[in-house]
Amino acid sequence: MMTEESNAEDRGTDGSSGAEKPSEAEAFDGFKDDLERAERKVAGEIDPGARALVVAIAVLVAIGSLVLPHTGHATAIDVLTSDSTAHAENIVITSRVFVWLTLVFGIGFSALALVTRRWVLAWVALCGSAVACVAGMLAWWSRNTPGLDGDPKHGVGAGLVIGWIAMFVITFHWARVVWARTNYHLSLEAQRRDEAAEAEKRALALQRRAGQAADAPRAKPAAGKDDA
Repeated sequence: MMTEESNAEDRGTDGSSGAEKPSEAEAFDGFKDDLERAERKVAGEIDPGARALVVAIAVLVAIGSLVLPHTGHATAIDVLTSDSTAHAENIVITSRVFVWLTLVFGIGFSALALVTRRWVLAWVALCGSAVACVAGMLAWWSRNTPGLDGDPKHGVGAGLVIGWIAMFVITFHWARVVWARTNYHLSLEAQRRDEAAEAEKRALALQRRAGQAADAPRAKPAAGKDDA
């Protein structure tokens, strides 16, 4: 009788421990999900460090270039609005494209990337700023080359030169930030693959141990019958 009671107590103890295990597993799964969400959030952010100050200064310089003469008496704002001053200076499409790219990507997306620290916004700012550098070179070339509307009345203005240099600075530093974050993404993905493979190995090992533990009680009664 004492043996039966002790066995019942052991079964009760095993049952209670088995009931506790799912709750612990669920708590661990919830913690793991929170950890993965935190990792994804960190992976989507950038830490430009001292480059943030350089980019911020370059953005301010790009903003200032909009009020400086783009060519002749026409400023970049005149180019954006296509007013009579811009028409009088024979502003061509390359200058308009450069000024718009500077405004949207060099100033707009760069400011958003600095404020939000999002990797995607920094990548968009980099791509748009790189295209703006090419457009700035074409705008410079167009102010020194005769076109369909005749010779340009004036050459390159200070606003175009300063804005073009600012876009080069913005492009360079965003490229360094994005490239560093891309390498971090690759290393993080490799680490996650290694962790997943290690977790799979541990799960297989636990399954084998559970199978061996389940087969052990069956082998003991069989051995007792053979002795009898």
